[in-house]
Amino acid sequence: MKILLMEDDIILNEIIYEHLEENKHEVICCFDGDSAQDKIYSETFDLLLLDVNVPNLSGFELLKEIRKKDIKTPTIFITSASMLEDIEEAFSLGCDDYIKKPFELRELDLRINNIRRLNNILPTLKIELFKDIYLNSKNLYIEIDNKEIHITQKESKILQYLLKNKTRNISIEELSLNIWSYEDSPLSSTIRTYIKNLRKILGEESIVNTRGVGYRFNAK
Repeated sequence: MKILLMEDDIILNEIIYEHLEENKHEVICCFDGDSAQDKIYSETFDLLLLDVNVPNLSGFELLKEIRKKDIKTPTIFITSASMLEDIEEAFSLGCDDYIKKPFELRELDLRINNIRRLNNILPTLKIELFKDIYLNSKNLYIEIDNKEIHITQKESKILQYLLKNKTRNISIEELSLNIWSYEDSPLSSTIRTYIKNLRKILGEESIVNTRGVGYRFNAK
């Protein structure tokens, strides 16, 4: 998983970073809310780990801002703010979990794995799309009948996002916000072209287009 870690305690930041790296996660570290916000707008993440009381922009303020922009990245707060009112606010803003400091790293692992399960966060190499059809997200190709059909990185990310959210329709705007950087949003026609290419490879029925609503991966 690609994880953004926002923690202003340098020692704790390093401890969590090293632990997550040992568990084969890709981790981007930030020490304040502004830099974390910049990273979220310029890159895509599978999970956000946010401290609450950090300089410039608190974890609560940060989550509120990105949820307003329809960025739905799963989020866990790691914080010493342990009052019931703090927990209520965190969940009202759209967090997925809340860990009170101090905590065991094993507890963090359990909560991350639960987020992975609940959000269908996929492994980063070979993903089964349908029976005997796979996406290789590292080498950017779809494997059908042992033949490799190469796709672009953006097509791979779109396919993964649709697959991860296969129970609901995904709008063009949501795809743009969650796959492209905030400063580099594509034209709607560009996204439609990517999806058209994927449907040519996988079949028209693989990605359902509900007019005026969005796209949905059609798990057979």
